[in-house]
Amino acid sequence: MRHQPISETAMKLIILDRDGVINQDSDSFIKSPDEWVALPGALQAIARLNQAGYVVVVATNQSGISRKLFDMATLNAIHQKMHAAAQHVGADIDAVFFCPHNTDDNCDCRKPKPGMFKEIARRYDLALKGVPCVGDSLRDLQAGFLAGCVPNLVLTGKGKKTQEKGGLPPGTRVHEDLNAMVNALLHVPTDAPPSFSI
Repeated sequence: MRHQPISETAMKLIILDRDGVINQDSDSFIKSPDEWVALPGALQAIARLNQAGYVVVVATNQSGISRKLFDMATLNAIHQKMHAAAQHVGADIDAVFFCPHNTDDNCDCRKPKPGMFKEIARRYDLALKGVPCVGDSLRDLQAGFLAGCVPNLVLTGKGKKTQEKGGLPPGTRVHEDLNAMVNALLHVPTDAPPSFSI
């Protein structure tokens, strides 16, 4: 018999988007390891999450696969670079979940649909209610919100445009970047502009 999901207090999980949150975004996609460049302070922020007991998971749309812009071997190489760069600063990304499909595929896993988040919940046997999710686009926040997560918008990547367009899910918290989000989550005093909720 399947046991009940672990309560969110038993395991601290956080779900991050990749492009525009951890690394620089590109309208023409990140198509090679050379194009993957970490945002300043992002990997160090992940290390601080790890030190505070958080399991860090990435959930990312990667339609470049179905668009034939890169293949699985290249995506794996990009993620190997990300893992290596994280480990270099003492950070650990526990897993990367990705959707390889295009909008036309009408899959359940492409954000803003919550399928990828539901898979994370199954994999970790964890209720996502109250779990923070972080993204720079509306679809990141919508997918997390539908799965029960607390949405956090960072103003890196497409974040400022996302904020300007509005329509954010109820309870969305807004932060300058991932480092500021971690400061707010861990209640770290800072001289930086405060994060705020909408």
